[in-house]
Amino acid sequence: MVRIIAGSKTDMQYVEQTQQVLEDFGVPYDMHISSAHRNPERTEKLAKEAEESGVQVIIALAGMAAALPGIIAAMVTIPVIGVPLPGSALNGIDSLYSIVQMPTGIPVAGVGIGNSGAKNAAYLAVSILSLNNEEYKEKIKKYRSSWNN
Repeated sequence: MVRIIAGSKTDMQYVEQTQQVLEDFGVPYDMHISSAHRNPERTEKLAKEAEESGVQVIIALAGMAAALPGIIAAMVTIPVIGVPLPGSALNGIDSLYSIVQMPTGIPVAGVGIGNSGAKNAAYLAVSILSLNNEEYKEKIKKYRSSWNN
């Protein structure tokens, strides 16, 4: 239901945060590493296969120029969540701007930089999936109600 694509092996510490949240909610996912710059053909194949195979949300994690989420969003009509990662001289601000400043008609949902963004991308994916899945809707409600206890 969710495809995670990271731009580099060095992003795995953030990917693990995303995976953990999806696992906690019982959401099936697959994970791939593909750079929009170094592997554009592989990235295109992963994006198009995701849409054709019934994946409902793509989470793309990338740093620096962070082109990955935008490139994917240009190829598919399913929701794409971009996670900006730190690691550049600008500490992820450049990645954040790249993700949120998409041209009209090619939206990417942007979350915070780094670990909190990696987790929130998964929570947002579960929320999107909950629109058509009562089990996920109940799990999200239960999770959020636990804050008041």
